[in-house]
Amino acid sequence: MFVNVLNLRNMRLPFLHILFFLSSVCFAQEIDVQPKNVSDSILNSTRTIRFSEPFNPERVMQKLFPGKLYHLANKNTFVSWSCKTCKHAPFVDVNGVEGDQMFPYENGVATRILANIDFSDSKGNEFKIMAFNHSTHDEDGLQTGRFSGGLLGLAKFAKKGKVWEMKFFQPAVAAFGAFAQCPTPKLVQIGEDQFAFTLSHINGGAGGPYEGYLYLVAGLDGKYQPIMEVPNYHLANVASITWSGSYTVVEDAAKKHFRDFIITTNGSFNKNAKAEDEFEATLPEEIAEMAKTKTQFDFAIERRFSFKGKTYKMIGKPTVKFSNVK
Repeated sequence: MFVNVLNLRNMRLPFLHILFFLSSVCFAQEIDVQPKNVSDSILNSTRTIRFSEPFNPERVMQKLFPGKLYHLANKNTFVSWSCKTCKHAPFVDVNGVEGDQMFPYENGVATRILANIDFSDSKGNEFKIMAFNHSTHDEDGLQTGRFSGGLLGLAKFAKKGKVWEMKFFQPAVAAFGAFAQCPTPKLVQIGEDQFAFTLSHINGGAGGPYEGYLYLVAGLDGKYQPIMEVPNYHLANVASITWSGSYTVVEDAAKKHFRDFIITTNGSFNKNAKAEDEFEATLPEEIAEMAKTKTQFDFAIERRFSFKGKTYKMIGKPTVKFSNVK
């Protein structure tokens, strides 16, 4: 009996050592994120920055936003910074719920790499666009707020030999998306050596319809800004109806810049599934009458947007085609 008790005590020691080690690891992973105060030169759009190959996006982010770099779990990498001497300026949040975002944020900023986009012009010149996502400081490194978009920032680089030189820098453009996460911008050519970005913004209340808009961000009047908003581009989280959009740029030799967009929306409607809907979705007017008299159908809506003045506007009337009508 004495020997068994002694063995039991000896077995407990390794177990306690393991338990203590695991507890230490858990505590070590609890990081309190602290922003680093930086100079107001961080907002200087005329800074001269050059990088030799290979182009390192993380290094570029640290150069543009010289805060404290964090590498957290689940690939959560960001720079945490604050600027006490910066002048705060309003930037539109397309959610339109909590008002404009005042940037830089008073409590600090978390900046993440959103995209690293390569493209070339007609002469073979190589460029890179780095897109950044800004969100307000969170001590746990989280991105929160259902109706708070991620604030988009952009930097453009041109390649000369083996050196990348920054040609344009706009720390903040506008806020898109949900939970402080801007959707990834997609490069689109809208004219001769004219490039812009589309963003698919989707958001909605808990349990309700998730409504989507398409935005076009392009250079105009010396800065990048949203110049097209397309409503009814996506709809999800509704059992009785759903739709999704796509776009094409119209090839028109007569228009060297700001060419027209064709927006196509494909969807389906099923009246019998309405009992499953927690909230009712607003139907596009092009299909509203059909939904009153028919039980089920698929549809395709086509709209054309043209650049007028300083924004894109829908021209003409949308066309709609129905199929599988019951």
